Amino acid sequence: MDELLKNHLFATHAVAAAGSVALGTVFTYPLDTIKVILQVGSSSSKPFNLHLALKRVRLVSGNSGLYNGFGWLTSGRALGLGARFGTYEILTAFYKDGREDSYVHVSEAFMAGMAAGAIESLISSPFEIIKLRAQVASATPIPRTAAIKENKAVAPLITKLLHGYTPNKTALNHTVALLSTLSAKHPKLAGALQEYPWMMTGSGKAPSVCDVQKPSKIISLEGWGALWRGLRPGLVRDSIYGGFFFSSWQFLHRAMLDWKAVGMDPVPRSDEEIGPLSPLSVSLAAGFSGCVAAAASHCFDTAKSRSQCTVLPRYISMERKLLKWRRPGKRFERATGIHPADRSLLFRGIGLRTARSGLASFMIVGGYYLAVNNLVSE
Repeated sequence: MDELLKNHLFATHAVAAAGSVALGTVFTYPLDTIKVILQVGSSSSKPFNLHLALKRVRLVSGNSGLYNGFGWLTSGRALGLGARFGTYEILTAFYKDGREDSYVHVSEAFMAGMAAGAIESLISSPFEIIKLRAQVASATPIPRTAAIKENKAVAPLITKLLHGYTPNKTALNHTVALLSTLSAKHPKLAGALQEYPWMMTGSGKAPSVCDVQKPSKIISLEGWGALWRGLRPGLVRDSIYGGFFFSSWQFLHRAMLDWKAVGMDPVPRSDEEIGPLSPLSVSLAAGFSGCVAAAASHCFDTAKSRSQCTVLPRYISMERKLLKWRRPGKRFERATGIHPADRSLLFRGIGLRTARSGLASFMIVGGYYLAVNNLVSE
């Protein structure tokens, strides 16, 4: 009977957590879509504001375009948040072991939150890149080269290195025509030029991100490692986010408990005697903590988004490894994955991400407490 009751309680908390995550994601996802478009669509010479981003999405994909990639983010967030809170609870259990009032210091919450954020980043990264590319495609009006049908056979090397991708034959043939005017003894110069990797797309550029957004295409063109692209800025972002989130939440939780204990007679000797806080106050504390954490980690979120929006075929990655290519930028930028060309763009969309994170944290925590109270009471 006890085991059945424990399984029921576990299922209740699991359903409440999944429902609250889905609810928070539904209401805040359009803010995330606009934030991503501002981050990846801006450049130092081309301003891109909120009104223009929203107009672009509605023009290309309609209002439904604001929810492109929603399923991937929901799946990744459910797993990521479970790993974040689970890791945090496990680590803080060691801190509280042997203490009379099970108290966790703010510094301890910060360290545990950083470790929890790193675990979350490793789990949610593959879902994020697919979600981000779907969001970018919702605001990209250019025609997709993969939709261009050609009767000519694709060169063998293109088939091997760009499996599943059909290059723009018009641009490819035009470029080959320009180069084939050079004098050479090769009997089939045009066919040979088409087999070089930098000629595959016809323009010398990698395929558009709109052509490489499905998991199968990402893996075939860029390899399995592409699912964790931007891991460096992602680890730093989620570690900072987790540290600031849990330390701020712990500080506010402690302050609210002390405030509640004022005027109590007799004076409570432990937190158990003070009693639990109201779900609304806990939700507000979580929302404020989410805003602080998002603002503190936003620079690395921009770096990760811009990195995931770059299509990097496998042959280029192999060349960089063989040539021992060194990352550009200063030592801090190389360590955290920030590209020096993005220095002036790191704060793009910070207001949207701060609002989304605060609102999502408030709704997730509040929805969780509300669902648990209703389900357990029944």
